[in-house]
Amino acid sequence: MSKQPSFSSLHTSFDPDQFIRHALKEDTSPPSLKPSNGRRVSSGDHTSLSTIPSGAKNKAALFIKENGVLAGVELAKKIFATVDRSLKVNILKQDGSLVRKGDIAFTVSGNARSILTAERVVLNCMQRMSGIATLTNRFVSLCKPYKTKVLDTRKTTPGIRALEKWAVRIGGGYNHRFGLYDMILIKNNHIDFSGGIKQAIGSANTYLKRKGLKLKIEIEARNLKEVQEILSIGKIDRILLDNFPVPGIKKAVKLINRKYETEISGGVNEKNIRKYASCGADYISVGALTHSVKSLDMSLTAR
Repeated sequence: MSKQPSFSSLHTSFDPDQFIRHALKEDTSPPSLKPSNGRRVSSGDHTSLSTIPSGAKNKAALFIKENGVLAGVELAKKIFATVDRSLKVNILKQDGSLVRKGDIAFTVSGNARSILTAERVVLNCMQRMSGIATLTNRFVSLCKPYKTKVLDTRKTTPGIRALEKWAVRIGGGYNHRFGLYDMILIKNNHIDFSGGIKQAIGSANTYLKRKGLKLKIEIEARNLKEVQEILSIGKIDRILLDNFPVPGIKKAVKLINRKYETEISGGVNEKNIRKYASCGADYISVGALTHSVKSLDMSLTAR
């Protein structure tokens, strides 16, 4: 298995430690510590606090309940350490591993209360990340033997985009821009609002020069006529072929002739991605990798 991307390899301002603290607080702290309906409100995992002796030790295992690609192990280690640094995690399956129903990804041992407090946050993160990695791996596999790379999009869950894009990388896909700050992507509305393709490209280049920025410029084309217009203007890095039929994509790719990078987008699914990949474009972006994914089933169970 090739080395999997660590979180530190992602170009994002997302702070995983801050996210973990917030997720744990969300699970263990009420919105207010003031008395409510005559009852005293306090923070904590009251179920574990009330049923498990404070010094009790135990061991649990993360069981995989359906086949897929594992993602989120590195994050899970951070979550357990945040809850209780004395917890010992024994990793049996690394991020990116192909797992089958019945496999054990890791075991965790130590204070029983701490294990139970971390349980749901670990599972919620790993199930979603593994679902994304699994779906991405399926799309990537369908594109073989073609050289087209599968990209994610910004159609992500607010607040956890970095985790979802990390999972895409673990599944074998590639990241498109992380946000509005790291690339110029001129889409239909930008073109229409700015007065046309020529005006949009010109304004984007003027802006970059004025600001002293070095960002790639990608522009969307809706038909072959717009592709021809973009080619006559130039000063861009990538052309996005949005909602083109397969014959139209082949014509566009031939017309562009590797002068600029090409990307296919719109209506891509498991049934048609191989046909799109055969068109010779550099990239295919798939929003479904993050906006329509099913979590991978798994459980953390006492051993």
